[in-house]
Amino acid sequence: MTFKHKGLQALFGGTFDPIHYGHLRPVEALAKQVGLQKVILLPNHVPPHRPQPEASPAQRLEMVRLAIQDQPLFTIDTRELERNSPSYTIETLTALRKEMGPEQPLAFIIGQDSLLSINTWHGWEQLLDNCHLLVCSRPGYAANFSEPQMQAWLNKHKTDDTNKLSQTPNGYIFLGDTPLVDISATEIRNNLNNGNVNENLIPAAVMAYIKQQHLYQN
Repeated sequence: MTFKHKGLQALFGGTFDPIHYGHLRPVEALAKQVGLQKVILLPNHVPPHRPQPEASPAQRLEMVRLAIQDQPLFTIDTRELERNSPSYTIETLTALRKEMGPEQPLAFIIGQDSLLSINTWHGWEQLLDNCHLLVCSRPGYAANFSEPQMQAWLNKHKTDDTNKLSQTPNGYIFLGDTPLVDISATEIRNNLNNGNVNENLIPAAVMAYIKQQHLYQN
């Protein structure tokens, strides 16, 4: 019997504190470039590499729901929010790979900044055994590794052929040509606290929820 996969799917993790267009627009552009059928947003509960989020897990989940409510490309996986221990990407990917089976094409979306520090991630050597990596451009970050061995790893796995991403389950790195949205959640939180946020940076339903919940106001 021939395995019927559901097209190329990708995971995109983050604290989403709050979710904003700097998260969504590059991923939407990437979806068009590589033919993503589904993007699974993966809100973190206890991120290993950064301070605890300001909004509660329930509030961050609701903001993600509101941000994607009219966008069929996106869905949500809450497994990391339900953990009380740090969320390591490799553990989530390994679990998802078991659920989806060995032949389903699966990718993980990261920014150029994350790619350049990926060898600091727990279990990073196993990432490509479970998925492809799709990399979004980030303003101000180098295109290549400074360490020759990491650059060799990138060169070995890099592909410009998007067909390979949807025809194989894992193992490739694709550097996307995505819009450079120079905006961070930290900046948005600071601006909200000062009362001068640009509402074009956040989906309107999310902004309404932030105001209703009095979030990010000291």
